[in-house]
Amino acid sequence: MSTPVVVTGIGIAAPNGLGTADYWAATRAGKSGIGRVTRFDPASYPSTLAGEVPGFVAEDHLPSRLIPQTDRMTRLALVAADWALKDAGLDPKDLPAYDMGVVTASSSGGFEFGQNELEKLWGQGSQFVSAYQSFAWFYAVNSGQISIRNGMKGPSGVIVSDEAGGIDAVAHGRRLIRKGTPVIVTGSVDASICPWGWVAQQAAGRMTTSDEPARAYLPFDTEASGYVPGEGGAILIMESAASAQARGARVYGEIAGYGATFDPKPGSGREPALRKAIELALADAGTRPEDVDVVFADAAGVPELDRVEAEALCAVFGVCGVPVTAPKTMTGRLYSGAAPLDIATALLAIEEGLIPPTVNVNADESLGLDLVGPQPRTARVRTALVLARGYGGFNSAVVVRATD
Repeated sequence: MSTPVVVTGIGIAAPNGLGTADYWAATRAGKSGIGRVTRFDPASYPSTLAGEVPGFVAEDHLPSRLIPQTDRMTRLALVAADWALKDAGLDPKDLPAYDMGVVTASSSGGFEFGQNELEKLWGQGSQFVSAYQSFAWFYAVNSGQISIRNGMKGPSGVIVSDEAGGIDAVAHGRRLIRKGTPVIVTGSVDASICPWGWVAQQAAGRMTTSDEPARAYLPFDTEASGYVPGEGGAILIMESAASAQARGARVYGEIAGYGATFDPKPGSGREPALRKAIELALADAGTRPEDVDVVFADAAGVPELDRVEAEALCAVFGVCGVPVTAPKTMTGRLYSGAAPLDIATALLAIEEGLIPPTVNVNADESLGLDLVGPQPRTARVRTALVLARGYGGFNSAVVVRATD
């Protein structure tokens, strides 16, 4: 039997709450963090809305020497990791360096860091080489900075599969624990709200151009017109169930099953592979569809992608066969940070017995989903399925389960 792997610490930075307590209070109340972009003037761009993390002042949380070396994404990740470790009751100084590893995710690299390097490039031609070297290097900076700051010398890595990467990172962390690393810091925080990042995201053609925060990001709605991007995410502390029990740690739940697939080539006539990812995750967890209490949807906000997800869920669970929620309607899509935040939210939902709401959406009944509406739903939540898809065909699913 495979070693059960559990989550013992959570650190959250989200557009509707900084810190786990604030985030959960806002989410269960249906409070949105979506608004007009403030980190730069978006007036000249088709899309002007985003979910921005409020009230974050890096100097209040990090040594001053780290500020010039990092961008907003890394600062948020470092602070979230600090919170997660504290929540888990772990002090890295008390553990052997090689007993701790870090696996995070990135959607496509450090946009703001790259933005800063491009600004140097425009001002100084000599910065040309360092700018392009920095883009490649930045894929690993969050993981590396967390490792360095906490003296962690165990396995370290970054998964890059767009929004699916957050689940893939958690799954790889589980794999490393089963291979013998006692503690893994995992999850992801993403932040790419800057002009260069904005242009890159705009090019995919999936961002909404609505300027009404309450009617912009509407997954599974007949008026869906694309998604609102956001920044933030969650960092999780994972360890074996035996380790957590031995030190008397609080356990949020188990990472019980995982599945990942890649969609076939467009025009091939083959069906999308999300359903297969769900089935693989359920099989890995030894869980039947009827045992799942809630699905945290990928919720693309793009009509054709929403229909693909709805069809996959109906095929596995039946029409209106399981409650479906998309709390990311309150934060926007956080790229690689979205799925770890959904995993954290699922764990909090299990703890409280409450399914968070999907705000602003008037569900398209033709999709056949039991979509949780603008009010939270009280329920016995023991098993949750979290889904994520990445641009280009990535599909990932993870089963999160309560522990006794």
